[in-house]
Amino acid sequence: MAKKKKSAPVGPSALPFERPIEDVRSRLHELESLAQKTTHDLSEELAFYRQRLERLTQEIYADLSPWNRVQVARHPNRPLTSDYIQHLCQDWVELHGDGVFGDDQAMVTGFATIRGHKLLLVGHRKGRDTKDRLACNFGSAHPEGYRKALRKMRLAEHLGLPIVCLVNTPGAYPGVAAEERGQARAIAENIYEMFGLKVPIVVLVIGEGGSGGALGIGVGDRVGMMENAWYSVISPEGCASILWRSAEGKEAAADALHLTAPDLLKLGIIDKVVAEPVGGAHNQAEAAMEEVGQQIANWLDELAKIPLQELLRQRQEKFRRMAMAEESLQALFPPQTRAAESGTDPAEVDSVLEVDPARKLGLPKKPETH
Repeated sequence: MAKKKKSAPVGPSALPFERPIEDVRSRLHELESLAQKTTHDLSEELAFYRQRLERLTQEIYADLSPWNRVQVARHPNRPLTSDYIQHLCQDWVELHGDGVFGDDQAMVTGFATIRGHKLLLVGHRKGRDTKDRLACNFGSAHPEGYRKALRKMRLAEHLGLPIVCLVNTPGAYPGVAAEERGQARAIAENIYEMFGLKVPIVVLVIGEGGSGGALGIGVGDRVGMMENAWYSVISPEGCASILWRSAEGKEAAADALHLTAPDLLKLGIIDKVVAEPVGGAHNQAEAAMEEVGQQIANWLDELAKIPLQELLRQRQEKFRRMAMAEESLQALFPPQTRAAESGTDPAEVDSVLEVDPARKLGLPKKPETH
């Protein structure tokens, strides 16, 4: 009996659902290495595996689940705010400190030029290696981080510079010290003040957009998300832990939260989904960053043509529309769909949902225990 060939091991940075892709990529690398050492013509085999790799990547990434997208958003090789600064920003000058307590490494601010636009860039900083990640609290900012961001945004307003915010955080830092220094108040003040800043504001979720940590720099005239980013009031693991006292339901929670870019575009929470290269931004980082840079420039060109008072009016109106929860849910869950899911007559859906609102959101039932 022929011995069954083992699958190539998944690389240290590969995601579980990427195993078939990694198998083909591993074989392709073996052939490329062999082609350099032999005189045999392996061009046909190389072309075959390259086409197969491209086709397989397209097929897998065309059918990602919400939980898969959360995994992609957290990929260790995904471009971070520091990468965007290095790749897109000219004349970068970092600004430090909140003027009160300290300089939070989880929040970066600075002046820069992107595609000819002078601006203030504000973003969550996660860090690439273990040392930097610990210094940045894995992208979870303290109150002084949000106060630093607001202090610099006010400076940008004084100088008449537009503001670009790159969101990438699992949430604000939840420690006792952060709460003692006024975490909730700092985020609330940022949200309130950003509505009135008299300069254009562009917000882009480049990875994770978790809860108030994201909203602290998330109020803008244009809000976008990268194709494989997520944006929600809570992480899937946190939602599952609250509902079922276990993170095992994270995949079901990701489905129920509707935290992906297409869902949030449909709900009117964001204005645009920024496309990523096939295989995710981590697969072709430079191409992804170029796309982001062009989109930022397009938005700034568009906003520069809007008179200031009209800009402020549109900004406030934009977020007021988000508060119309019933209309948003009607767009995502038409009565016919909700009736079919709940097994209820369409005419009775609203009364049923008043009694059991979880059914309106499509929340899964608590897993049975034995």
